[in-house]
Amino acid sequence: MRQEINKFFQIQDRHTLFQHKPYIIAEAGVNHEGSMELAKRLIDEAAEGGADAIKFQTYKADKIASKDSPAYWDLSKEPTPTQHALFQKYDKFWKTEFQELKMYCDSAGIAFLSTPFDLDSAYFLNDLVEVFKVSSSDITNKPFIEHICRYGKPIILSTGASDLSEIQTAKSWIDEYNPPLALLHCVLNYPTKDEDAHLGKIKTLEVEFPNNIIGYSDHTLPKDMQTLLAAALLGARIIEKHFTHDKTLPGNDHYHAMDVVDLKKFCRMLDSTWRLLGQFEIEALPNEELSRQHARRSLVAKRNILEGHVITSEDLTWKRPGHGISPKDIELVIGKRASKQIYEDYILTWSMFD
Repeated sequence: MRQEINKFFQIQDRHTLFQHKPYIIAEAGVNHEGSMELAKRLIDEAAEGGADAIKFQTYKADKIASKDSPAYWDLSKEPTPTQHALFQKYDKFWKTEFQELKMYCDSAGIAFLSTPFDLDSAYFLNDLVEVFKVSSSDITNKPFIEHICRYGKPIILSTGASDLSEIQTAKSWIDEYNPPLALLHCVLNYPTKDEDAHLGKIKTLEVEFPNNIIGYSDHTLPKDMQTLLAAALLGARIIEKHFTHDKTLPGNDHYHAMDVVDLKKFCRMLDSTWRLLGQFEIEALPNEELSRQHARRSLVAKRNILEGHVITSEDLTWKRPGHGISPKDIELVIGKRASKQIYEDYILTWSMFD
């Protein structure tokens, strides 16, 4: 059963929220490379792998970047020298295509998301998504953030390459409209080295923004998926990672993305880890009842006690099992009168006293 993102935003208590496994977003981005067939394959594989949602990106090169927009990625992996040129390669999908992908996601049983990068894409995506995702690159884009807020839907905001004051400022703009808000720790570097992941920022975001859901958007190489598991255990309730059908493909976001094998592995790790976490309420478990009875202590006669003797602390010790009077009640026993003879090493019960 896949999780519904809106339910995450409805949980007010962070402790209760942590009892749920993270909401997993497979970030397909534009790894479909303009092929509807490939986009649908990504949806199928994300659903098969166990993701709760698959997310695309919606933009037109002319609206997102000027002609003079330098690359900020590893040019040995993606040699396109400008952002505008790169975006032109992958901006073929628009309203009709995303409507088709939304319908396909519905049939595949996985939530559809797409990050808008301009006003027009936000307008038509509003009919297709339950939650808006705002990219790290737009965290200082006040008019765009305010435009997204006016739709009245929950917002997921990535915080890559931001300092605390910038996050606080963006949050203040959003708070004016009061939509539910999740903040994702993110490092805006492709790929992100493990030593640069700085997952500790997840805990800092929890402290600084106690009333918001905190998550993680990952750009490290997938490898053993331990980065994502660590993020989940640190409190990330939404985990987003780039997703591809083939990690060996050159260019764009394939080389630091997970594939369906990685996704399945991560979901298995989450399942086994959350089984270990178990319940969060502090109470004795049914399978501990025998231990409660046999491994705990009872008050025991330290020496022979004559009938009529008034009990003192020198008469008492405590030993296993816990079938008799608990040592927590020792003050209630001291001063009582023995109603019968009690022999050394007998477990004390209330019937032995007047």
